[in-house]
Amino acid sequence: MDIIEKIKIDSDIAFKELLNEANIRKGGILVIGCSSSEMVGGKIGKDSSMEAAKALLETLLPKLKERGIYLASQCCEHLNRAIVIERECAEKYGYEIVCAVPKTHAGGSLATNTYLMMQDPVLVEEVKADAGIDIGGTLIGMHLKRVAVPVRLSVNKIGEANIICARTRPKFIGGERAKYE
Repeated sequence: MDIIEKIKIDSDIAFKELLNEANIRKGGILVIGCSSSEMVGGKIGKDSSMEAAKALLETLLPKLKERGIYLASQCCEHLNRAIVIERECAEKYGYEIVCAVPKTHAGGSLATNTYLMMQDPVLVEEVKADAGIDIGGTLIGMHLKRVAVPVRLSVNKIGEANIICARTRPKFIGGERAKYE
């Protein structure tokens, strides 16, 4: 099996499990950070693969659309981990739009593909997502709502890249007398 086929199979399993576990409501946000270099067995930032990123998105986007969930695709460090989202999402949540367009080596393959595949893409500096997946150690934590809760899946890699997933929950406040359910 070639690496692109492996990415499709692994990502299909991971996204199904994460979306079921995270239980994101319609209109919620899933953030994804991805090193396409790591997915194809290279070193982060060195072996970017537009083909691998496209395969990942082709697996994920129909699942999100079916559930009415927005995708927030994290750019690489060269664009300060900015986020590619649909303009509709930015306007709904009041996120300030910034002026940049991701490219393979300044934003990354995932962000570039996301920008090309979305209907009306824009970049924002940050989001507060309901859940997320970090593929290859891209550090998505800054884009998650508080409180992040780890989500363990039956797969721990997409392609050759390690993955870490999280969902979020509201903060517990009020002390010993409080009721949370």
